[in-house]
Amino acid sequence: MLLLLNTYPLRVSQDLVFRSKATTLQSSVSVMVYSLSGLDRLTEENVSQAMAVVEETGLSRILVTDSAGKVLYDTRETNDALGEYSFYTEIVQALLGNDVFSSSYRDGAFRSRAASPVLYQNQIIGAVYAYEYDTEQAALLEGLQGNLLRLSAGIAVVVLCLSGLLSRALTRKIGQLLTAIREVREGAYSHRAEVPGRDEIAQLAQEFNSLTDRLQTTENARRRFVSDASHELKTPLAAIRLLTDSILQTENIDRETAREFVTDIGQEAERLSRITEDLLRLTRLDSNVLERPVVVDALPVLEQVMRMMSLVAQEKGTELTYRAEGTCTMLATRDEIHQIIYNLTDNAVKYTPPGSTVQVSLFREGDQVVLTVEDNGAGIPEEDLPRIFERFYRVDKARSRAAGGTGLGLAIVRDTVEKRGGTVEAANRPGGGAVFTVRWPWREGGGQT
Repeated sequence: MLLLLNTYPLRVSQDLVFRSKATTLQSSVSVMVYSLSGLDRLTEENVSQAMAVVEETGLSRILVTDSAGKVLYDTRETNDALGEYSFYTEIVQALLGNDVFSSSYRDGAFRSRAASPVLYQNQIIGAVYAYEYDTEQAALLEGLQGNLLRLSAGIAVVVLCLSGLLSRALTRKIGQLLTAIREVREGAYSHRAEVPGRDEIAQLAQEFNSLTDRLQTTENARRRFVSDASHELKTPLAAIRLLTDSILQTENIDRETAREFVTDIGQEAERLSRITEDLLRLTRLDSNVLERPVVVDALPVLEQVMRMMSLVAQEKGTELTYRAEGTCTMLATRDEIHQIIYNLTDNAVKYTPPGSTVQVSLFREGDQVVLTVEDNGAGIPEEDLPRIFERFYRVDKARSRAAGGTGLGLAIVRDTVEKRGGTVEAANRPGGGAVFTVRWPWREGGGQT
């Protein structure tokens, strides 16, 4: 832009001056040619008389030649060329019958030349040549050029200052963002990029902070999961070690006591196996290692789970009933549906008091298949409802361990349902007790049984 500012106005101004010179100089030459056009022959005397009546034009030099190029009139005060032959290009062209004009700008002056033939009865009898050396308009042009240079220098200084400030602000913001990235890369997930403003870098910092929030949440969940998993695995292992140490350190242990200790070891090993299986199942869900889904009819699966759980419910003194309506087919696997129904029903039977009722319902509602598991127990405390599906979260930890739970069943239900595009929620019933509701997208088809 500065280059354009320093070239375009100057070129335009020069062209304007050239056009002005062409008009004025050719007009002056035309006046002189007109004053000589009445002569049948040009001589020094009659040319001087004719040129005497021409107004002063302020031209630097005027030459008048005859048809052979001999100078008959010259306004230069010293070393005039009277009687000599002039072979200026403009005069030669004029004697050939052409009107000629040329102008140039150099060394702080405009140099303009014009020549025209003098005719008498359509015969060329001579030529008029005019030369102008103009420094006034050249000075104006140089002044314009100087002003443009000063203006350009001022603009350049302002632009450099602004560029420096903007570059400094930009690099400072980028530096803050890079520092935040390095901090998070080193594991400081609580670090945030403090980048003020509303520009793209500030928006990028906000997105980075949002991503860091998610990373921190994920990292906290991972650490809590590892801690909880370690604790859950350590408990049965500690019990097994304690029991085995008791057997080894007790001399002459009777057979009945040894049998009780071995039975307890077997129960703890079974609990350890359940925890391991649940952890592996959650790992597969987190890694999206899922079996290929097919259209499954949930009713036969529900009936199978109810047959299995009826014995457990009878031993607990709990009434277990179920109902099914409509065609309940969805895109999943039979094992997944079995795991979901079993976990929810087992959870309801285990954690409700004896004499309670557990009702399982399976039906189609519009384009969804709905599974509900209800009980009439004590329900779930309101403060625990938002966290009921978290891994290893228990409402009553002592009671849950006593019942043999791992704290992973509801988490497996939620992750499995969501992987198949469904939803699961827990709520308290108005009349008492809890209800778990699972919704799957309904899919038409014969279904696996």
